[in-house]
Amino acid sequence: MSDAPIPTDTKSIKMELQPGTYWWCSCGRTSHTPFCDGSHKGTGLQPKKLVIDEVTTVSLCQCKASLNAPFCDGSHRQL
Repeated sequence: MSDAPIPTDTKSIKMELQPGTYWWCSCGRTSHTPFCDGSHKGTGLQPKKLVIDEVTTVSLCQCKASLNAPFCDGSHRQL
């Protein structure tokens, strides 16, 4: 089964992340937006690994249309 991603919002989410490894939800089915909770299983979609080396503020895509995922590239303005 292959499904299209589900936008979780029409704007990015800006957040400060601590050093570590994160898994950005690419399917939009997670209950822990913007991070994966395993809800993609069976969709053919996979989360995207995000490694943060130092405290960093990021704008993460929530529309699932960014060509620079997991980061927002403004694609939500075209939806």
